[in-house]
Amino acid sequence: MNLNIRKSVLFFIFCCLFVPYSCANNGITEGTGTPEIADTMAFSKGADISWLPQMEASGYKFYNNQGAEEDCFKILKDLGMNTIRLRTFVNPSDDKASGHCSKDETVAMAVRARNSGMRVMIDFHYSDSWADPGKQRKPKAWEGLNFTDLKQALYDYTFDVMTALKNAGITPEWVQVGNEIPGGMVYPEGSTDNWPQLVQLINEGYKAIKTVSPDSKVILHIDQGNNNARFRWWFDNAKANGAKYDVIGLSYYPYWLDGHPDYTLSIDDLGNNLKDMASRYGKEVMVVEVGGEDTKVQNTYDMLKAVIQKVKEVPNGKGLGVLYWEPEGARSWSHYGLSAWGDDGKPTKALEAFL
Repeated sequence: MNLNIRKSVLFFIFCCLFVPYSCANNGITEGTGTPEIADTMAFSKGADISWLPQMEASGYKFYNNQGAEEDCFKILKDLGMNTIRLRTFVNPSDDKASGHCSKDETVAMAVRARNSGMRVMIDFHYSDSWADPGKQRKPKAWEGLNFTDLKQALYDYTFDVMTALKNAGITPEWVQVGNEIPGGMVYPEGSTDNWPQLVQLINEGYKAIKTVSPDSKVILHIDQGNNNARFRWWFDNAKANGAKYDVIGLSYYPYWLDGHPDYTLSIDDLGNNLKDMASRYGKEVMVVEVGGEDTKVQNTYDMLKAVIQKVKEVPNGKGLGVLYWEPEGARSWSHYGLSAWGDDGKPTKALEAFL
């Protein structure tokens, strides 16, 4: 083998062994030389920060740990977050506590998330305000519709929001059909008292999402993520009635669990439920809401570390990530006690769990 051939062979070996490694570790797609969110396959760490536009409009200032005023997206990203979740209401009021989150506001926030290099999750509440286990009120504009027209209204609304996002250059990685729906959604027609109707509504949302954005993963979201019996009952019924979805989403708030805020009493149940959901239904799983007391910073930090670990322990990479609910929603502004922001306008140490 002459010297030139030997050099060529060595160069070829170098390229095979080291160039792919270098590209992968710099988030570069071969042939493009540009950063990818094919970090999209990485573990999702993030937050729902849907209050942010109202907070900013009211003059609230955000500061990083060094005390410098900074954009909230930048602060969260520097704390290790890579995902932003945004709720959307059908025809919301402008009320600070229970309004906003219109289509236009949601799209604007999604654009900010994308421009900050963050992944996007959209959370359809299918209501004009909060939808959760205690209330799933039908949007006022949908009242009086027969069931066929109600399904069409849900499809059209979902399609409209997804199209607005697409036109803004946003492809949400995940989209929730309903928010915390253990009893169903869009009452009374979509109650779990009538599983066939509930599943028809779910599938209209699924169809609208996939029509506009085939690559977006559809999430069905239930609260009490440590309650395996609750989840088996719900998803067994969803399966029996033909519900279409890609990911099982869980909420986990130890503070609200039967008056036992000590997460150590329920964290193993959460871990076991995550594994059971993934194996029983063959789906990916994700903690889409979690939160702890803002006054118990170390405890919330420890809880978040434990939750992240439990999701990562789901076999075959089916544990996708963990999202905090409104960490930036400081008590001084929101009166919400489970944020992760201090009176000084800075994030608390709890969020360092995402680093």
